Amino acid sequence: MLSSGYIFTSFKSPENSIFDKLLEVFLELVTHTSGDMDEVMDWLKILDKEYSLTNDEYTLDDFIEELKQKGYLREEITPDKKNKATITAKTERALRKNALDQIFGKIRKTGLGNHKSKKSGQGDELTGEFRDFEFGDTIENISFTESFKKAQINNGIGDFRLTEQDLVVEDTHHKSQMSTVLMIDISHSMILYGEDRITPAKKVAMALAELITTSYPKDTLDVIVFGNDAWPIKIKDLPYLQVGPYHTNTVSGLELAMDILRRKKNTNKQIFMITDGKPSCLRLPDGQYYKNSNGLDQYIVERCYTMAAQARKMHISITTFMIAQDPYLQSFVEEFTQSNKGKAFYTGLKGLGEMIFHDYETNRKKRIN
Repeated sequence: MLSSGYIFTSFKSPENSIFDKLLEVFLELVTHTSGDMDEVMDWLKILDKEYSLTNDEYTLDDFIEELKQKGYLREEITPDKKNKATITAKTERALRKNALDQIFGKIRKTGLGNHKSKKSGQGDELTGEFRDFEFGDTIENISFTESFKKAQINNGIGDFRLTEQDLVVEDTHHKSQMSTVLMIDISHSMILYGEDRITPAKKVAMALAELITTSYPKDTLDVIVFGNDAWPIKIKDLPYLQVGPYHTNTVSGLELAMDILRRKKNTNKQIFMITDGKPSCLRLPDGQYYKNSNGLDQYIVERCYTMAAQARKMHISITTFMIAQDPYLQSFVEEFTQSNKGKAFYTGLKGLGEMIFHDYETNRKKRIN
């Protein structure tokens, strides 16, 4: 009789189909072109000619048809009665998941979705430390081994009994909910000097949205963009985000972010601001714009410092991700951060996502009292 057991073989990575390979390229192009399908198709043809992405048995036309069949594209009728392919909600979800995988790695989805704080209390994650049972503790956290030991010490073996005073529970981390506003600079400098800074910012926003949706469903995320003014955008519209001929009105963005967070019930509130330039614009009470792109305008930066201090009083922490490396901006960012008691990261485009994820995931912001 043969004994049963395990058979070990060399690992063979699964072969991706041509569709799967093309889908990855397609999603990347949709992000870079802000959803412009005509431009996406032009790039696909160029890349196919250069790298032979398809073959005689599976052409680009076959790929587009399969995208439609699988719900990634749909046909719409334009005002001039022409058919036009547009991406669907399924594609928008795929873009967010793809961004999460690219920037943050393969993150295992958990059912808890909360943030650890350094304070103990009722929570979901065991600390390894024990304490006496208190009213409100759940039975799942009672350590019967430790409780029996305590009962034996208190009552002896001859008169062994287990009372409420003998119960010991294993402590847990208190977990808090978080409300976050992500501010994205869409001023013209985000595409100046031959460097595309808006696409990495979009990817970070999509990845953060996917992370919160799948791993922290009790948290909230709002996304706003700021140029001459500031306005909120829906998460589903992130792939289509583009820069404009704008200056940088940081104050307007902060005002909107704080107004959004003021209405949130969560105790922990934070602002993540992604920007590559100095504040250069304000909207005056009469509706006119005050603009100055030459150096750091003292009137504008003082308003920024005032907003940072106001956020501090509202217990809202601000983390600034400066994706430009201009040394003269560091003094502004440092004073701005000091006004809020927040944090600042001076980073290029590489590593931006990892920094934001680390700051969010580990909840290094303590609750401000």
